[in-house]
Amino acid sequence: MLYQANKIAGYVQKNNFITDSSVSGTFLNEIDEKSTEISSRILVFDRNFMVIADSNKSEVGKTFVIPELLDAMNGSASANLRKDEGTIYASAYVDDETGAKTGAVLIVSSFTEFYGLLDTINHDWLIITALISILVAILNYISSGWFIKPLSSLVETIYRITDGNLSERFKVKGNDEIAVLGTAVNKMTDKLEQEDSSRSEFVSNVSHELKTPLSSIKVLSESILLQDGAPEEMYREFLQDINSEVDRMTNMINDLLSLVKLDSREVGLNLAETNLRKMLISIMKMLYPLAGEKDIELVLEADREVIILADETKLSLAVSNLIDNAIKYTPEGGVVKVTLENDSQNAYIAVIDSGIGISEEEQAKIFNRFYRVDKTRDRETGGTGLGLAITHQTVLNHGGSVKVISKEGSGATFIVRLPFDNREV
Repeated sequence: MLYQANKIAGYVQKNNFITDSSVSGTFLNEIDEKSTEISSRILVFDRNFMVIADSNKSEVGKTFVIPELLDAMNGSASANLRKDEGTIYASAYVDDETGAKTGAVLIVSSFTEFYGLLDTINHDWLIITALISILVAILNYISSGWFIKPLSSLVETIYRITDGNLSERFKVKGNDEIAVLGTAVNKMTDKLEQEDSSRSEFVSNVSHELKTPLSSIKVLSESILLQDGAPEEMYREFLQDINSEVDRMTNMINDLLSLVKLDSREVGLNLAETNLRKMLISIMKMLYPLAGEKDIELVLEADREVIILADETKLSLAVSNLIDNAIKYTPEGGVVKVTLENDSQNAYIAVIDSGIGISEEEQAKIFNRFYRVDKTRDRETGGTGLGLAITHQTVLNHGGSVKVISKEGSGATFIVRLPFDNREV
């Protein structure tokens, strides 16, 4: 409205409609046409606030003094909403070449029609809102079929798994987020079931391993008790056998306790800078006599100092287990070689033997507790079947890994990877 008032004022000024009465006929026609065009009443005033043109033809010759005209005569265009009248007033001034104010233009427009338009919009919006609500309800019902129901089914499956039904699995359909979550739950349940099976097997193995020496002790002690007047040599021999079995049980229990602590990390790692080359030299010196008994050549290839952050006591025991196993399962006259290498982030200790080797099927089981590659030699080697399990867990606790490369009958290579710094592991 203000824009139209300024535009008409400029037109009036340009054609001198206020000061030149000869063009009044043309002027009135122009005002009428413009009024029809903008659907508003147009009034033109002279400097004395008298109406010289009115698109309604009803107020010509009358004088009006209203705030909008005063603003215009003072050189300010203005527009105001008059709610009580239901109208909008917009005014603009007309001046001459000298800048003197010669008149003003006032546009009056009713906005009651806008209220009608708003009522129509509100009515339509209520209908649209109702339709949207119905549509949302339908979409919610549909979405519950492919989202809420599968999610509820997944939650029920998790509850059943929590209750101990580890055979439960979620039926995965499609490849959406629910399917991804269901796959993750199934993998977790597979792991739990495997862990549960491993624990049952572990308990069974512990029972079996402890039962054997206990049975031997019982037989030997009963033999002593039932044989009155047996020679002293026999008593001494039987008691020595009993003592050996007790030692074996003690070693087994100590290894089991070590594994429990490693699993739960009950005893933390005492991390310190560890020189792996010096550690390996110390281990080799300790095991040279054992290798010499079988005429096995024990070789160390460690040309450089490699320093890592580790618990030297626990790591030394883990590596000793690997080398000790290599010696035990290598025939007389064989070779056991230990190498030390490193890259920018990790150190690598390799234990290579020329022993009996490990089949591909057994390679996945050798770190299981009580598992022995050569089951006919368990008494001869004197092991508890827990050494590799302790080694594996110790290396894992250091943030590393153990890899085995072997073929049955052609020796084995164990590669231990250890990060230089595992404080964030």
